[in-house]
Amino acid sequence: MHSAIILEDHMLTENEIKELVTDYGPRVNEGRTIKQIIGDNEIAKLTGATVLEGKVSDSVFGDSLKTRDGVPIRLMFRGNRISTHDVNRGAIPFKDQVLAQNHDHMLDLVKDTLGSSQFEVEGLLPSSTVIPAENLNLLMVENVVRMYMAESSTSTSLFQHWLKAKEDGLSAFEYAGHEIDTNSLSPNGKLPYLMDTPSTKEKVDRTIDPSYLIENGVCTSGQYQHIRNASIMAFGIVSQYLREKGMVLVDTKTEHGINAANQIVAADELYTMDSSRFWKLADDGSVMERDGKPVSFSKEFARGMVKNADMQFSTEQSNEIAVRYIVGLQHLTGKTFEPDLRPRDQRIIESTNLILEALT
Repeated sequence: MHSAIILEDHMLTENEIKELVTDYGPRVNEGRTIKQIIGDNEIAKLTGATVLEGKVSDSVFGDSLKTRDGVPIRLMFRGNRISTHDVNRGAIPFKDQVLAQNHDHMLDLVKDTLGSSQFEVEGLLPSSTVIPAENLNLLMVENVVRMYMAESSTSTSLFQHWLKAKEDGLSAFEYAGHEIDTNSLSPNGKLPYLMDTPSTKEKVDRTIDPSYLIENGVCTSGQYQHIRNASIMAFGIVSQYLREKGMVLVDTKTEHGINAANQIVAADELYTMDSSRFWKLADDGSVMERDGKPVSFSKEFARGMVKNADMQFSTEQSNEIAVRYIVGLQHLTGKTFEPDLRPRDQRIIESTNLILEALT
């Protein structure tokens, strides 16, 4: 564990995690945004760079931000913000570090299949919330691959489309180019086959038929086939890994772009609890349930806590969500969560300087 405290080499218990979140939550949450840090001239090499602020993370790029070989750099800064239903609900302690370690672990499994925009920087911790990557030519599509029809409150979900088809009395309905027998599906049930269900990257995302992407110039047919085939292969790799951990991969979302070598590579986080759903399996291989619902490691539990459109999570709720994230990380990776307890500003500035010194 980096800074301040050292825990024995064992999985943190839920009580230990609760204590960690309670004791250090404010310390790891408080701090300036990267835009403010740059504005305060704390990172000289980023002066004049463009800062793009997102719902849960920010990115920095610019004409002068390049590697020694001239490859354009985009620095991504994970935040603790949590968004559900396209609304920012507040900050979750350690969420940025949990997802960083989650992504780092899964990237090792699938980078040969999906490719990666990330640069490797010696000395950068797996918990680093600053991610050095190539500034890709992004393809404006999210590729969602599904093996189960998870109950979901998001408008783009297969579950919501199925509910609508049932309400309308339809025997079949179309979803992302798939003709689906309405009666063949059940809530949280397994799908007849692994489905690719792309969605647009717009202010309000829409699930669409792949032909829409090609007809509207979002990507070529060849590019989509590459994304689809690589995504399905990676889904299988991660599924096999999770089986050994007593879990199943329900669905996942990936984003892609074209690098300087004209290759299609993954552009964002991979197989994290924010981009995927993972369910725990019982000893007999069936999906484990609690109160009639799958035991899940994903952001869905946070979505379920939302009671009204503009709701912000309370401190107690934020801490509860943080505990769920950390417990989930340890299940997914089989490793102890090792938090970096330096103040947030210090972590960001030191990690960014390490990256810039290595690459530029």
